[in-house]
Amino acid sequence: MENQKLATWRIPKLLWSLAFPAICAQIVTLLYNLVDRIYIGQMQDGAIAMAAIGICAPIVTVVTAFTGLFGRGGSPHAAIHMGRQDNRTAEKFLGNSLSMLLITSVLITVGVLALKSPILRIFGASDQTLPYADSYLTIYIVGTIFVQITVGMNYYITSQGFAKTAMITTMLGAVLNMALDPLFIFAMHMGVAGAALATVISQMASFVWVLLFLMGKKPTLRVRRENLRPDWKTLKQIIILGSAPFFMSASEGVLHVCFNRQVYTFGGDLAVGAMTILFSMFQFVLLPVEGVAQGSQPIIGYNYGSGAYHRVRAIIRLALTANSIFTVIVTAVVVLFPELFIRIFNSDPQLVDLGGRMLQIYIFGVFTTGANSTFQQTYNSLGEGGKSFFFAFYRKVILLIPLIYILPNVLRWGVFAVVLAEPISDILTAVTNAVYFRRFLKKKLPVEEGSYA
Repeated sequence: MENQKLATWRIPKLLWSLAFPAICAQIVTLLYNLVDRIYIGQMQDGAIAMAAIGICAPIVTVVTAFTGLFGRGGSPHAAIHMGRQDNRTAEKFLGNSLSMLLITSVLITVGVLALKSPILRIFGASDQTLPYADSYLTIYIVGTIFVQITVGMNYYITSQGFAKTAMITTMLGAVLNMALDPLFIFAMHMGVAGAALATVISQMASFVWVLLFLMGKKPTLRVRRENLRPDWKTLKQIIILGSAPFFMSASEGVLHVCFNRQVYTFGGDLAVGAMTILFSMFQFVLLPVEGVAQGSQPIIGYNYGSGAYHRVRAIIRLALTANSIFTVIVTAVVVLFPELFIRIFNSDPQLVDLGGRMLQIYIFGVFTTGANSTFQQTYNSLGEGGKSFFFAFYRKVILLIPLIYILPNVLRWGVFAVVLAEPISDILTAVTNAVYFRRFLKKKLPVEEGSYA
């Protein structure tokens, strides 16, 4: 069986076999996001269109957050139960997650379509950016169900050890989107609406792929009708564990709003456009790190469930090392050559100058993201979602959001004081999390007799 390799393969080979496809998928997703915004940036009103997409970003982020609540909330439980040879219970988690993703998709679509204009105004849309933002969001939100099911169920594919299949899910949508973008945006003169339509069609293709796989004979866990009826006991466990990734994603939407409104106050639409590029660069670092996290999650969950704690410790060490090296290198490159990355999206001299200086500050603390992401993923993989939730809450609500508003009043550096809140929060959170994580592992993973730590 495919999942038996989680218990028997050597850790470096196992992590590579699961993380490499996930990283490839994340890189393709990154390229698709970058290309999407690069095309938008090359429109006649590219700077304004970029700002409009940035205003829609919080809504897109909240939509994705529910995939974390029910996908990342349920798949670690499924992996742990597979490690205990209890596939029946594991399938119940899969079925309940699918049901809730369907329900929330409908509610989100109806709610956003009914309230989109006031929502966009609250999120910082100006008279210039509102038409672009409204055009993009109207089409994008119709595809909510495809995004929810594709991303949420892909976690269950990964948790069973089918990393290559999960990679195809992501790459299928990303490659199709990159092909459709220029057709709809430029050839058919649809502008930002074309970018949204390309995304919806691409996610629809991935949606079909995921469901066909999970209803087929190859996976250990399948979609079964009897498991689709919501079970409160199962849902409670999913929601408790998924609350941390949900909060982390949903709060990113709140942060986008806070950043957008603050930089607009000090720098106008140009600063909001620059902020959109900064968010994209943060994804550039985060997505490969998430690939390693996705690769390590089923290994941690399965081996923890089977009591092989020495293998759990080994995979945590390896993931921590790989992620930390990557984020340190990338941070150094971006800090040294910030304008190079801004020019990828738009060559407007004012945007390049302002965005480059903002990026140097904003990205500086990202070298800690590799470690912090590994800590957070480990908490979830071991069924300790509350701890992951606390550190996500600590970074964003206790530190980052207040600093976004406090620093500009203290330092008087305008937009540069606003973006300084990011590295300060990242570094303080990583240090605090590292101190706690060391103690947590000693209690959670006792050394088995005859093995070594």
